[in-house]
Amino acid sequence: MFATTARRAYSRMAQSTMASPYSRAVVNAMRRLYPEALADKSFDNTGLLLESPFDPIRRQMNSVLLTVDLTKAVADEAIERQDSIIIAYHPIIFRGLKSLTLGDTQQQTLLRLAAEGISVYSPHTAVDCARGGLGDWLADIVTGTPTGLSDIEDEGDASPQKSPTKEQPPAVDGEEKPSSLKRPTYTLQHHPSQLDLNDRALKMGDSGHKRYPIIKTQVEGHNGAGMGRIIRFAEPVPLLEIIDRIGLGMGSPKGFALAVPQGKQASDMSISSIALCAGSGGSLFSQAEKNGEDVDLYFTGELSHHEALAAIEKGKCVVMLFHSNTERGFLHSVLKVQLEKAVGEEWEKIRTEERGRGNLSEDYLEVLNDSSSEIHVSEVDRDPYGIMISKDEI
Repeated sequence: MFATTARRAYSRMAQSTMASPYSRAVVNAMRRLYPEALADKSFDNTGLLLESPFDPIRRQMNSVLLTVDLTKAVADEAIERQDSIIIAYHPIIFRGLKSLTLGDTQQQTLLRLAAEGISVYSPHTAVDCARGGLGDWLADIVTGTPTGLSDIEDEGDASPQKSPTKEQPPAVDGEEKPSSLKRPTYTLQHHPSQLDLNDRALKMGDSGHKRYPIIKTQVEGHNGAGMGRIIRFAEPVPLLEIIDRIGLGMGSPKGFALAVPQGKQASDMSISSIALCAGSGGSLFSQAEKNGEDVDLYFTGELSHHEALAAIEKGKCVVMLFHSNTERGFLHSVLKVQLEKAVGEEWEKIRTEERGRGNLSEDYLEVLNDSSSEIHVSEVDRDPYGIMISKDEI
């Protein structure tokens, strides 16, 4: 009995210096889907930010929690469910830390997670940049393209392509055509619903277009990747139709900011080109302008007051959703589905490799024999801003 206890204690001490094998599978999957080389390292802090020691006796569940921001509420959620790792789109550690204390709320969250054996990974701008990532998801929404079917055009390709779409039934007498559909009533304030872009937004029809990054990546093997997206439609699209698509595709927010040039009405405007950027788009839009990209509409999470004024003075429109509202729906619509497949594959690979090493403790073998894997999206993650609406307007 004493020998068994001693062996377990020694095994526990030896394995406390390694990360959870399941968490390693999740990190491998993220790096495969969104290589860290794509991130903008000039300012971003992308990658594994907290690697918590693995304890096979008090192990976590084989589960992942996806969130945009790692707040105290999100940490509570992960601790309660005993998740192994949090994928936080925004890095909770952005600049160098000189200490870790309980007096700082973010450091307190990190210390609590480490004590609970929960790791933290942040993909941030690697997801923004990647082909098929966040930039293309936003582009799919404004163009009415089924997610996953979009083609990214090279800048030199001047022929817009018609995106694949569901066949629309012919209109019958008295039936509204897709372009004249009534605009939806937006009902949610903070947390996106899991609306299916393919089933809802496409009822207004997709638009032939070409797209390309505002800043192309220099990483080899990733053609079509880069920061932001420029969209050029084959034919002008009514501004209100684009707003409909945004409202549906982004999870029906209660409302969002729209700026149009002085003397113009949104109902009278059509859009031939869009520059878009998740989060804060000011610097990318400035770079697009320097590149000679003249567009009709800026679509982003936030612009400063003066950036928005400058845009409408130049005849452009601006749609802003608040910073993280341009990012959160991607977790539901794309990343969760991707990880369910990729993590399953990586976890099976690690389980096979680890069991082949031999001389493993009973506790560790029990961990490796658990093939389960779950991906969750946070239910408490939200943008700090909501929309207050007068009762008279409801």
